[in-house]
Amino acid sequence: MTDMPQTEAEWRQKLDPEQYQVLREAATERAFTGKYWNAKAHGTYRCAGCGEELFSSDTKYDSGSGWPSFYQPIQLGKVAEQTDTSYGMARTEVRCANCGGHLGHVFDDGPNPTGLRYCINSAALDLEEEG
Repeated sequence: MTDMPQTEAEWRQKLDPEQYQVLREAATERAFTGKYWNAKAHGTYRCAGCGEELFSSDTKYDSGSGWPSFYQPIQLGKVAEQTDTSYGMARTEVRCANCGGHLGHVFDDGPNPTGLRYCINSAALDLEEEG
């Protein structure tokens, strides 16, 4: 993992503007625009903020939502969940458990074996391809 910024100024210096908006301000990229929504490469998806391993391509699937979707994190405890009541609805927000960066949301309409859909912003991720 990389050295984690300690101040918002350091975060702004480390991240590009879209990454900063998503990870630090809980923004959402537009559907079907992120670099990983339709990615098929095998590898490990890491937090773009701190480098923590978050998801494996083995659990990625096409949800039709326009965002990268996974049915489970790479390991328990890698993502933290909290209630998000923005936009007049209650959703479960997911954040990187290491740096607190906003990743996206998790929904209960995913495939087996978990029935979950981790709907994640591409801007919050870096793909470390296998091989």
